[in-house]
Amino acid sequence: MLFNSIDFLVFLVAFFILWPFLRRRSNLRYTYLIAASFVFYGWWDWRFIFLVIACGLNVYFAGLAIYHFPRWKKLSLVLSLVGNLGILGIFKYLNFFIANISWLLGLVKVDVSLRSIHLILPIGISFYTFQALTYTFDVYQGKLKPTRNLLHLFSYVSMFPQLLAGPIVRASEMLPQLKENRPITEKQRWEGLQLVVHGFFKKVVIADNLAEIVNVAYSGSGLNDSSLFWWIITIMYTFQIYCDFSGYSDIARGIGKWMGYDYPLNFNHPYISTSFKEFWKRWHISLSSWFLDYVYIPLGGSKKGQGRAHANMWITMLVSGLWHGAAWTFIIWAALHSFYLSLERVTKWPRRLGQLPGGRHVAVLLVFLLATIAWIFFRATSFKQAMDILLLMFSFKNMSISAVSSVIDLRFMLFLFIIIVRELYFYLGLDSSKIGMSKVSVLARPAVISFMVTASIFLRGPGEAFIYFQF
Repeated sequence: MLFNSIDFLVFLVAFFILWPFLRRRSNLRYTYLIAASFVFYGWWDWRFIFLVIACGLNVYFAGLAIYHFPRWKKLSLVLSLVGNLGILGIFKYLNFFIANISWLLGLVKVDVSLRSIHLILPIGISFYTFQALTYTFDVYQGKLKPTRNLLHLFSYVSMFPQLLAGPIVRASEMLPQLKENRPITEKQRWEGLQLVVHGFFKKVVIADNLAEIVNVAYSGSGLNDSSLFWWIITIMYTFQIYCDFSGYSDIARGIGKWMGYDYPLNFNHPYISTSFKEFWKRWHISLSSWFLDYVYIPLGGSKKGQGRAHANMWITMLVSGLWHGAAWTFIIWAALHSFYLSLERVTKWPRRLGQLPGGRHVAVLLVFLLATIAWIFFRATSFKQAMDILLLMFSFKNMSISAVSSVIDLRFMLFLFIIIVRELYFYLGLDSSKIGMSKVSVLARPAVISFMVTASIFLRGPGEAFIYFQF
C-alpha cells in the first residue's frame, strides 16, 4: 500500500477512527497495531506477511536465549543473524551471486549451466530485517531486556508507518514507547501535520514531477548528446531521490506523531554538508548509524590505526552499497563514497578549505558535485550506461540552451528551482529566530501548509512508487 494512494488515505482514516479507543490497554493496542500493519503490508501480497512473522519470531526467541543462557549468547546471536540475513540473501542476492559465479566460471572455460531463480523481492525486506536485528543486538549488548510479550515485539517489528522504507527505529528506543499509553499532545498533532504535509509535497510535487523527465532520460534507447542535458538530468535525480526518500520518512514520522510515538530524524538537509563525513551524518541517518554501530565499530572502528580505520570504513560502505541493491553499480556508488571519505581523512581538505574566505561555500559545492556524480551509478541501469553518461557530461559539448529546452520544459525546471531555493533557505540559516520574524513565521505556517496541500492535489506528478521500495 503506497502512502501516495487513495487506498492508504482510506486505511489511515479508518485506523485513526479506532486508535483512540483501542490504544488504552497494552495487549489490545499491540494487537490492533499488528493487525493494521499486516493489512497494510499484505495489501501488496499477503504471502509475504509470513516473512515478517518469521523475522519477528527469529529475534524474539534469540533475545530470550541471549538473556537466559548467557553462556550461549554469541551462538544465539549468530543463529539470529544467519536466519534473518539468510532470508534477505535468498530473496535479494541469490540471482546476483548466480550470475557472477556463472561469469567467473565462463572466464576459466568451465561449462556449467547455472540458471537464475525467479523470485519476487518483498517490499521493504531490507528495512524490517535490519530493524528487527536491532532487537537482537540491543539485547546482546545489554541495552535492553527481552520482552516476554510476543505481541509487544511484533507491534515493533511490523509497525506500518516505517515498515517499508524507514526510518530504522532501534528496539531500545521504540519498545518502551509502545509499552506506554502516553496522551497525544496538541504539539504532536501539529508537528505530525507539518511532517506529513511536507512529506507529501516533497514526494508528489517535487520527486514525482522530476521523475517524469529523469525516467525518460534513463530509459531512452539512445543517449541525448548534450552535456548540459545530462548535467541538468543528474542534478534533477540528485534532488528527486532526496525528496522521494526524505518525503517518505517525513510522512512516517508524522503518522508516528499522530499515534503518540517519536521516530528519529532520518534526513537533515544533506546537500548543505561541507564534508562527506557530515553528509553521512545527514543522509539516511538511521541506516548510517546502524552500519556505524553494528558493522564499523565491531570491526574495530578507528581504534587500531589509520590503515585499519580506512579498511573498516571501506568494508562498511561497500556492505552498505550491497544493501541498497544486488548490482555492481551500487557497489561502485559505495566505493566512490569510500574514496571521498578516505581522501577527506588523509588530506583534511574540508577543514583547510573552510579556513579560507568563502571556503565553506566552495566546500558545500564540491561535496554536492561529487555526491551528484556518484548518484549516476546509483540510478543507471548498467555500468556502461553510467560511464556513457559521465563521458558525455565531461565532454562539455552541445552546451547550448536550445539543445535542452526542446526536451526539458520550464515545468521541470520550476520544480528543481523550488527545491534548490528551499535547501538554500536552510543553508543560509534564514529561520525565524535569527532574523527576528518569529511572530510572522508562526502566522505564515498555516498559509505554507495550505499552499503545500493545494500543490499536492493540483500539481502532483505521475504516481510513482517510492524509490527505496526496491531495497
